[in-house]
Amino acid sequence: MKKKFWLSLMMVASMIVAAGCGNNGGTATESEGTGGSAGEGSAEKSYRIAISQIVEHPSLDATREGFIAALKDAGIEEDKNLSIDYNNAQGDSTNNLSIAQKISGDSKNDLVLGIATPSALALAQQVKEKPLLFAAVTDPLGAKLVSDMDKPGGNITGASDTNPAAIVQLADFIAKHLTDIKTVGLVINEGEPNAVIMAKNAEEALAKHGIALVKAPVTNTSEVKQATDSLVGKVDAFYITLDNSVVSAVDTIIQTANKNQIPFFSSDRDTVEKGAFATVGFKYYDHGYQVGEMAADILKNGTNPGDMKVTVPDKLDLILNLKAAEAQGITVTDEMKAEVKDQDNNIIQ
Repeated sequence: MKKKFWLSLMMVASMIVAAGCGNNGGTATESEGTGGSAGEGSAEKSYRIAISQIVEHPSLDATREGFIAALKDAGIEEDKNLSIDYNNAQGDSTNNLSIAQKISGDSKNDLVLGIATPSALALAQQVKEKPLLFAAVTDPLGAKLVSDMDKPGGNITGASDTNPAAIVQLADFIAKHLTDIKTVGLVINEGEPNAVIMAKNAEEALAKHGIALVKAPVTNTSEVKQATDSLVGKVDAFYITLDNSVVSAVDTIIQTANKNQIPFFSSDRDTVEKGAFATVGFKYYDHGYQVGEMAADILKNGTNPGDMKVTVPDKLDLILNLKAAEAQGITVTDEMKAEVKDQDNNIIQ
């Protein structure tokens, strides 16, 4: 009888222990479920992008900012599921090549971006397996980044930051509204292919109106001020292309233009915002955003870069800086303002 009693007692104890283990097991299952969710969260696809930028200046920086913003809007965000390896060559060709080689050797990158022609070219020579995008490249065909703008092929595509119509429209504006301008001075680094191409287009567009282009060559940013000063007294206006060496020192050109009341025309909106008088252009932030959308398509949908059309700016507008006009001795007429389509955004007070 005692034996049966103890057997029964042991059975009850075993059931209580088992029940207790079951409760703990239930809690463990919930933890595992939470861990599974966290696991799923942590298992969410994450991305790594390497960026090479030739130099820091407002247009290229805005391009990068727009690129990152487009990724964020597509659900690819820094410090969440995106890490960015940002590299700046500081305008140095040796640094530029070293950066491209470093990026090429990093197998963790899911996609690579080159901002400006020199960076894109260095990357194209080194990065053969990963998707490669370019931005702020003036002439992808001339630079031999791609052989076909509609179907680039290979692992590369991107966006050009120039539309040949822009300089034509700017030349037309100058000839129509500033009839005293007969010579335009251009500070240029002829070691930059994009600058050479744009200078040729500008020379042709201005020549149709009987306006001559006078070049002042430089080899680096430190020479820009001296080159600009050398044009004073020889030209009626200044103009610069999307020349990274020159744009990086654009403040010195603005100072000279204002001091001597020489109209200053540029090829990008950011330079007009800083103090040039006018351009026909667009926002580089929007340009970068467009490339960011391409990157999101590649990363999330597996789209082949070689099948993606190289884009060009299609929303050109005249952009005027009224304060710069006053500093440079320009009288802005209602007829000039009337040529600006988006006057709320493109007439800078």
